[in-house]
Parts: sequence; structure tokens; C-alpha cells
Amino acid sequence: MVRTPLTPEERERGERLGRLLREARRERSMTEVAAGAGVSVETLRKIETGRAPTPAFFTIAAVARELGLSMDELVVHCALVPA
Repeated sequence: MVRTPLTPEERERGERLGRLLREARRERSMTEVAAGAGVSVETLRKIETGRAPTPAFFTIAAVARELGLSMDELVVHCALVPA
């Protein structure tokens, strides 16, 4: 299956999400957060670095729950603001 290339806006949203998750993780290790969310460390690493700019909804929901973030917070922080 060939993926459609991401738009610059989609890449930017993925970078915003990654920054938010890194900041929310604070001093916790990736291993601890990934285990608590039920995802692999590599998946969390890809999301945090923006290499997975469109992760699955349930993956993000699990990571957000583990970090104490609401889905509303994610939307507000990661939504693209029209120019």
C-alpha cells in the first residue's frame, strides 16, 4: 500500500503532538510511559520525534491517558491555526 505524502500542515501537527508528549512526559522514561500505555518504545519515540506524524487514534489516546492529558488538550495544542 502506498501512502499519500503528508502535507506540510500534517507534518507540523505531528511535530506539535510530539513536543506536547515530550513535555508531558517530563522526567519519566520513554520505557515507563510506553509500557503504561501499552505501546512499544519505538512507537512512542517515532511519535515524539515527528517521524510518525499521523499515529493511530487509540495509540494517542493510550499515551495521553498515561501522561494525564485529555483529548481536548491534544486537540487544542495540535490543531492547525488557519493563516
